[in-house]
Amino acid sequence: MFRRTRVSRRILLSGVAGAIGASIAKTSAAAEFSAAPRVLDGHIDVIVIGAGVFGAWTAWHLLKAGRRVLLLDAWGPAHARASSGGESRMTRTAYGRDEIYTRLAWDSLEDWRWLSSRAGLPIFHPAGVLFFFPRAESYVTQTIDVHRKLHIPIETFERVTLEKRFPQIAWEGIEIALYEPDRGALMARREVQTLVKEFVSAGGEYRQLSVTPPKTSAAFTTVTTTSGESIGAEHFVFACGPWLPKMFPDVLGKKIFPTRQEVFFFAPPGGDARFSPGQLPGWADFNEGDIYYGFPDLEARGFKIAHDRHGPPIDVDTDDRAFSQDALQDVRTFMQRRFPALAQRPLVETRVCQYENSSNGDLLVDRHPEWNNVWLLGAGSGHGFKHGPAVGRYTARRVAGEQVEVEARFGLQSKETRQQRDVH
Repeated sequence: MFRRTRVSRRILLSGVAGAIGASIAKTSAAAEFSAAPRVLDGHIDVIVIGAGVFGAWTAWHLLKAGRRVLLLDAWGPAHARASSGGESRMTRTAYGRDEIYTRLAWDSLEDWRWLSSRAGLPIFHPAGVLFFFPRAESYVTQTIDVHRKLHIPIETFERVTLEKRFPQIAWEGIEIALYEPDRGALMARREVQTLVKEFVSAGGEYRQLSVTPPKTSAAFTTVTTTSGESIGAEHFVFACGPWLPKMFPDVLGKKIFPTRQEVFFFAPPGGDARFSPGQLPGWADFNEGDIYYGFPDLEARGFKIAHDRHGPPIDVDTDDRAFSQDALQDVRTFMQRRFPALAQRPLVETRVCQYENSSNGDLLVDRHPEWNNVWLLGAGSGHGFKHGPAVGRYTARRVAGEQVEVEARFGLQSKETRQQRDVH
């Protein structure tokens, strides 16, 4: 059972679900998130390993519920190799028949707005999202049906409207689009780091420590760091992103697949506002399921584009993050077809990150099969970031033993060893 602790009025009145940690850091970068140690002077209810979007929001929700929470990360919140690092992520509610993800994204939106209000610079850019298709296929009709059922606003545009409203896009081969006017872009690194500071200010603790893979034992009572320190708690949440298969090779080594994903930013022509927020929304070309997506020139960082197709396997510990010429040529070829004014523009920034995919794209939120007090959280599968607040709330409630409807699709038993992507 959890030990109850007194929660500050500030936490109770915050009115949001969120998460993040802070740190007794040994470096100047980590010190940005640190506060005087409190939790380690006494009892710890929950240790969350991994200060990415899922781990941070889970830690925040647990703290808000009165738990004493310690958040750990080996390199710091939103570090360069984290799946929650980098510039921007899309928040959309268009998910075809997958109502569960429409709900999670919609339920998270107010949390994103709240956190954005706490940051010095925006975390949420309501630039809108435009998802376009060659025809009114089942994904389109199912998305519309789900949005009507949940009373979530969404608009449909036919080609004549698209050509008029967004002339900077070449619309050949496109018949229909879904437009979400009040959704848009999340600034990923800024989000995680802001939430960490909020978590620490509200009484949580973050430490920059690397944890070793757990060893087989009858009971799980402590985590051990690479420096040899043992830290005990009642419950543990492992939200390690692409490191989960390395942390639990017997359980997840063949069920989570980290893949290399390349992202590119291009310079729009000087003085050309057509590719700026307000004129161009976040966008995704469904492209018969082979999706390309991107953002306008957010915060003057450049026009973003990426191919959503799963890349080759990546070792997140040893592989370099240099972009490939093949991937660069791939997005330039796509831009020649869909954004011709940008196809030969200068490349201003690149990023090689990763997806940590489940077999079909569903998330993972479940107990470890041997240790009842250990939780496995991850498998963002390239679309998980937008769901962070709602996933953190769901995970925290399950860890705390509350009565909650269990989502079978997030269970460990549903994860296969062969990739066959189904969630887009």
